[in-house]
Amino acid sequence: MAKKVGICAVAQTTFERDKKDIRFQGMALDVLEALREQVDVTFSRHVKGATGVDMTISVSDDIFDARTISDNAMTDVLGAHFGCEEKVAQEGIQALYYGLAAIASGHNDIVLLMGHCKESQGQSRNMVTHVAFDPFFTRPVGLDFCATAGLQAQAYADKSGITDEQLAKIVVRARENASKNPYTPDIGKVSAEEVMASSMLTDPIRELHAYPVSDGAVGMILATEDVARKICDNPIWITGVGNCMDSFFLGDRDLTSNFALKKACERAYKRAGITDPKSAFDVIELSDQYAYQLPMWAEGIGICDEGKGADWLDADGPVKQNVNTSGGMLAGNPLILGGLVRAAEAAFQLRGECGDRQVENAKTAIAHGVMGPAGQFHSVITLARD
Repeated sequence: MAKKVGICAVAQTTFERDKKDIRFQGMALDVLEALREQVDVTFSRHVKGATGVDMTISVSDDIFDARTISDNAMTDVLGAHFGCEEKVAQEGIQALYYGLAAIASGHNDIVLLMGHCKESQGQSRNMVTHVAFDPFFTRPVGLDFCATAGLQAQAYADKSGITDEQLAKIVVRARENASKNPYTPDIGKVSAEEVMASSMLTDPIRELHAYPVSDGAVGMILATEDVARKICDNPIWITGVGNCMDSFFLGDRDLTSNFALKKACERAYKRAGITDPKSAFDVIELSDQYAYQLPMWAEGIGICDEGKGADWLDADGPVKQNVNTSGGMLAGNPLILGGLVRAAEAAFQLRGECGDRQVENAKTAIAHGVMGPAGQFHSVITLARD
């Protein structure tokens, strides 16, 4: 990529089942204060000699927040009063892409990103995602993201031969990794037997195969290279970005093709100069909203062969390639923040700040986000440290 953009600060709250004791603004303020402890920035470009944030990007969703223009109450917390504030309302990792574009274009020097979500306050996450469907043909039959994931999971099982036992193994490992992650404090370990005995949500997806409801916030500060080196000792560089959206109607798609994810990776890898993804990354963070998606997305980003996700699991591919050492989305992150949290975890790893879950000498990483029914829209970002 022509112009280097660095992640200078990263912070997030814990992700818990119900943060009923704190409002959106409170979660965001906690993250903002943690970011400002890491870098010395102001929110005014008019202060002589100061390094000022000149753009903020928030991530929120009107339906999850139960309010129209959900970012309206966040501008003051983000230091954007009478300033530039933009909103991403789809997948959180798009805010990172947006911030990169703003800096690479030459319009901005420092960008603050902040995402929040409280999934717990809604009656049903499925009711929220139900609204994403066409109101005339697909919404009347009751489709939501969970139901369509079931269709994709069945198709992928037919293609790859993945078993209930292998899916259980994915969940057990995710929970084990989550137990080492201080940002997921209330995710307990489970046995394979417990996973396989959990109730069926939508065949073949069981209750413990699905990412749990959670509340939390995450943020970053990005800067152009010269500013990043001035305000930060160890910036993490964004080396490649890519995204792609598949067709809206499920009937127009091959649910197991990974079409959008492959295209997103093709674009990101070209920008980053990556020719062999199997050996390119020390850290891999995938947005596995459901257990079957871990091997399926692994195929999509090119770290295992097409249709061989089940064999990859048996060969301990996730362990050998450091996939979702954080616990992934199966440890609990809000839907709209999944990709941004993956990028935050990747940055933490490259900064060497992951404690018991630290990957030794991690220098490169990939973070992935997904939104829409059955993986309709994918985004990937590749990262590296000096």
